[in-house]
Amino acid sequence: MLTKSLNRLINTSTPTQFRVNRLLRRLISATVENDKFVVVQPDVNSAATIASTSEPLKFPSVWLRDNCYCTQCFHPTSKSRKHDWDKFDVNVRVEKLQTNEQTKQLIIDWSDKHQSVYDLKWLQERAFDDKRRQEYLDDFYRPKPKHWRGADFNEVNQLFDFKEVINNDEALKNWLQALAIYGVAIIRDSPIDKTVVRQLAERVGFIRRTTYGEEFIVQNKPGAKNVAYLSDPLPLHTDLPYYEYKPSCNILHCMVQSKSQGGSNLLVDGFHIADRMKMEYPEDYKILTETLVDWNDIGSEDGKHFHNIWRAPVICLDNDGNYTRINHSIPQRDSHFSVALNAVIPWYEAYAKFVRLAREDAHSFKTQPGDVLTFNNIRLLHGRTGYDDTEENVRYIVGAYLDWDIIYSKLRVLKSSAAASSSTSSS
Repeated sequence: MLTKSLNRLINTSTPTQFRVNRLLRRLISATVENDKFVVVQPDVNSAATIASTSEPLKFPSVWLRDNCYCTQCFHPTSKSRKHDWDKFDVNVRVEKLQTNEQTKQLIIDWSDKHQSVYDLKWLQERAFDDKRRQEYLDDFYRPKPKHWRGADFNEVNQLFDFKEVINNDEALKNWLQALAIYGVAIIRDSPIDKTVVRQLAERVGFIRRTTYGEEFIVQNKPGAKNVAYLSDPLPLHTDLPYYEYKPSCNILHCMVQSKSQGGSNLLVDGFHIADRMKMEYPEDYKILTETLVDWNDIGSEDGKHFHNIWRAPVICLDNDGNYTRINHSIPQRDSHFSVALNAVIPWYEAYAKFVRLAREDAHSFKTQPGDVLTFNNIRLLHGRTGYDDTEENVRYIVGAYLDWDIIYSKLRVLKSSAAASSSTSSS
């Protein structure tokens, strides 16, 4: 049946002049369709075949030519194209088509007199079929988030050992993967040392600096210039919504914990709250995704004055309707609200519902000395219950930020390295 299907595929193609190695048709077949596409049928029994892409693979000819990775077209060290696009022919055609079963390769001679060679596995990894594209987007590009209720916190929160994360790439990969999927993870048994957050950040990449510096101390401070530096209850919020490129991931190292009843962490999955708004209050959800809010921060740190402003909705979406960012901070909403007069009251009513749902869903827990709470600042809302602060009863947290660009980059490097090691050991 496979042979008949492949012969049908070849015989129904347009009469463009090209040659296919007929002896290999039963294993790897390729044909040209409408002078615009190349159709490849992998060998379903080949070790090079990815299970999810054993169906015929269809590629635009211009994409294949654009992605030739020979040394003339592609710089092997920087992994970058070298094409001169002033001379690139977007109507390039296949003049000759061959397959090599032994090397599992597709060989194309182009109308611009260039020859390209493509590995079958490379093609399958870049297939345009919906399933393969989604697998790539939901794993290697960025792991797909799983939203959770506050009641499920203990099930989704994963615990990691500090020394393992620092010394073992597999533990590091698992921590970052959990952080990407659930938005939260706790690292245990870290030393009571102010350098812990820097060690973790530099294990991944580097610290994201803000107007408050690199590392920052969260403790009750006389004359505090930020509400986080008080012992009063800290309402749920996301940090720094007034930044266009908001720091993405919080690293909070508990060095000393208050012995009072208070000082507990509060966490809420903002994406779950957005899900509930969309389901229970669709009109209000729409308002919170469309209305631009003025977020601001005015002050000084280490003698440097700042006035940060960014306008963005509470719930931010990408072109596919996926959540990209949650903005929420009562103290950091500007008195300037640059919207039409008739949009103000509906926004307040929608926002009140969002705040209520978040408060009701908040999970409360208390980190202990040596715990490092890590969470996604563009997704989770966090806060703190109030606590009694005295000379004998203090709370001392050291914090820093990482950016998701850096986290995702490190995660991809670790996944690629693990896959390469697995391939080497199995061969």
